[in-house]
Amino acid sequence: MASLLSDLLSESPRAAIGSSVQPSCVPNRRDFLIRASRLGIMLPAVGAALDACSKESSPPASKVATAGESTGTPLVSHQNPDSRADSILHTPHIASSATASATAGAATVAFHRYDPILPPASVSRVLTLNWTAKEAPIRISTSTVVAGWTFEGDIPGPIVHCRVGDTVNFTLGVDGQMPHSMDFHAAQIDPKTAFRSVAAGQTQSFTFKPKYAGAFLYHCGTAPVLMHIGSGMFGAIIVDPPTPLAPAKEFVLIQNEFYLAPVANGVQASDYTKMLAMTPDLVCFNGRPNQYQEAPLRVKRGDRVRFYVVSAGPSHPCNFHVVGEQFDTVYLGAPPGSAIHGVQTFSISPGGGMIFELIADVAGEFPFVNHGFGHGQKGAIGMLVVE
Repeated sequence: MASLLSDLLSESPRAAIGSSVQPSCVPNRRDFLIRASRLGIMLPAVGAALDACSKESSPPASKVATAGESTGTPLVSHQNPDSRADSILHTPHIASSATASATAGAATVAFHRYDPILPPASVSRVLTLNWTAKEAPIRISTSTVVAGWTFEGDIPGPIVHCRVGDTVNFTLGVDGQMPHSMDFHAAQIDPKTAFRSVAAGQTQSFTFKPKYAGAFLYHCGTAPVLMHIGSGMFGAIIVDPPTPLAPAKEFVLIQNEFYLAPVANGVQASDYTKMLAMTPDLVCFNGRPNQYQEAPLRVKRGDRVRFYVVSAGPSHPCNFHVVGEQFDTVYLGAPPGSAIHGVQTFSISPGGGMIFELIADVAGEFPFVNHGFGHGQKGAIGMLVVE
């Protein structure tokens, strides 16, 4: 056993198993476990060595950054396994979104409906965005205020509308306790450089030109990404094809999940344990449950209606359906290609976006829903009124 474990540790300083010398930390636990499985080692037999490695590599509690001390919330050590942003900035993250600025003044925050109408694209082919990541309380219903982490002070962030080949100049500043970052799914760019995390008072800038048309997600990519998206740091960038699509009434719907702790001082913080278990309390279109039932989307009979639907997750898909209608066109990829026709429901994976079109040729009230009704009935439902 000792010789096999020694072979596993051959790329790092070795340690004598059973001696008082502890093994040096293995740089890559995944590689270690893969090599262990190839040699047929039972993982419990090497557990003690791994535990010693983890303890050796973890900083003492007294040396951990004080990101959560103001609220007394425990720190978590989860790092984002899918992004290299943490190679730039390592900061422990709290297991709750209840930072001081995310909870201050919660009782006085007013509710506002998120406008789903696609704003017009800029006349200029150069789009300059100077945004701030802010932690702030957001009222998502008359009875619920969340401790939000936001882009530009709202959940979701602003809808960005541009064209294929436009130049997007983006700068992110941070006004809050936590580090944040920006990941545009419409960009082709080195993420380690462009999507790196920045701390309060710093800025990060990058430029990209969208190559493909479609409905794309943007989100914070700072570890743990689950916490940052789940606390509100997401939005949509809509990219038009070089030849515009047919005129339509155009709406942007971004589905997201909220995982909430009990009310404390009038606000509900994000609960990281619930996020890991993927058990949302609410599932919403544009950050507010049922808001488009109370204030429906309205079109005229004969209108072409185009939905840009993005699934921000962080963990569940959107199974998009309009009750009493069918989609005459759904774009699976960049429009105007990749279209399918006569579709009743289509699933959009977390991190994805699609474009749905129908002709409103029948007057009436048409619910649009996540047809995964365990989530639809948690708030992912609205009403399209054809007059």
